[in-house]
Amino acid sequence: MLKDNLTMLRKLNGYSQEQIAEKIGISRQAYAKWESGATIPDIDRAALLAQVYGVTLDSLMKTETADGLGTLPPAQKGKNLWGTVTLGDRGQIVIPKAARDHLGFKGGDRIIVASDEVGIALIPAEFFESRMREIMEKLGDKQD
Repeated sequence: MLKDNLTMLRKLNGYSQEQIAEKIGISRQAYAKWESGATIPDIDRAALLAQVYGVTLDSLMKTETADGLGTLPPAQKGKNLWGTVTLGDRGQIVIPKAARDHLGFKGGDRIIVASDEVGIALIPAEFFESRMREIMEKLGDKQD
């Protein structure tokens, strides 16, 4: 719910209710009522809150949960949590349909698998290769 998201986002960002209220031009008491669920912000104030917290208006309004974790804070703009998948015996995973649709992935697509110390990322090969060509061209210009 909105009230839970407002509380989580405020605490995650280290703001007091007064600081957030000041950022969007309302009283601390009005903001406190939103966090308690007594009232809700109008659409303009909700949009300002989403902007302050760097999330979408949609993610500010809905609640995401994860097994074993409970309610999750809204993801930052451009970040998504698509759920949990199980790794098959041979390393296969099924990318959730909502993620495939959102990213435009379909059967037969080439995907780059990249990683850091924590996990992996799946990147469309054409995008990755295009960016690498741009980087190599810039490096070539600097070596002259």
